[in-house]
Amino acid sequence: MTNRKVCIVGVGKIAHDQHVPAIADSPDWELAATVSRAGSVEGVPVFRDFDVMLAERDDIEVVSLCLPPQPRFQYARKALKAGRHLMLEKPPGQTLAEVEHLKMLAAEAGVSIFATWHSRMGKGVAGAKAWLEGQEVTGGRITWKEDVRHWHPGQEWVFSPGGMGVFDPGINALSILTEILPKPVHVTEATLDYPEGRDAPIAATLRFTRGITMELDWLQTGPQTWDIEIETTKGSVKLGSGGNELWIDGAQQPVSEIEEYPALYARMAGLIDEGRSDVDLMPMTHVADAMTLGRRVTVAPFAF
Repeated sequence: MTNRKVCIVGVGKIAHDQHVPAIADSPDWELAATVSRAGSVEGVPVFRDFDVMLAERDDIEVVSLCLPPQPRFQYARKALKAGRHLMLEKPPGQTLAEVEHLKMLAAEAGVSIFATWHSRMGKGVAGAKAWLEGQEVTGGRITWKEDVRHWHPGQEWVFSPGGMGVFDPGINALSILTEILPKPVHVTEATLDYPEGRDAPIAATLRFTRGITMELDWLQTGPQTWDIEIETTKGSVKLGSGGNELWIDGAQQPVSEIEEYPALYARMAGLIDEGRSDVDLMPMTHVADAMTLGRRVTVAPFAF
């Protein structure tokens, strides 16, 4: 089926940078409307009220939610109650229970729901997963360091309850880790650095079973670091550039040419055609476990 109509809700940086071009370049999709308090896409009808869009545009069968996680549940619930298929930007919600409820609503409505993890579509991820299949993991290092002021300029919601702080980017690494490992791991300890007066961490260190460690930092200036290295009894694999570069035993490997967000929308089209959903919550589970186990350390105040 071609030209499936989709409405983007929340027209901010991620929508403009990734969702809009992915839809425009796909034979499967037509961006038929947007919903945003202030944003818009040239040439596309814009609604300021989500309820009005649902009432007036019954020709739109898919809603793609690009809102911050805090308000997302209410919009998602309305979309599913209206019988629309649903795509959720990462993370799919504020809490695990919220998303479990959305899974139930989607099943009741007979529609597809897709909790997207864009980093799983990194160009080297499938190759790393294939190489690791059946191997015994002996250790690993995740180093995920970026500049919050560059990627979320002035977006106070990232440090509000439900915003996840440094786990907003860190969950991308966790989505890759949970995709490529041949056997699951779990968090055994964590240290979380909270800026004075803030409700979410700005840095974190985690330890997992199987000797895997994770270092997150949201104050990295200059070059950004998004690396995952996994060691096994038969060698090592490394993913760089957020999953888009692949090395096996130190030798760089060829990778897919398909970009992350076009791959997500192709996946969504397939799920709808097959009458299925895809809601994997393991990346969020690791975050929740880190918050439960984490030793909280107060660090210097942060301001955008």
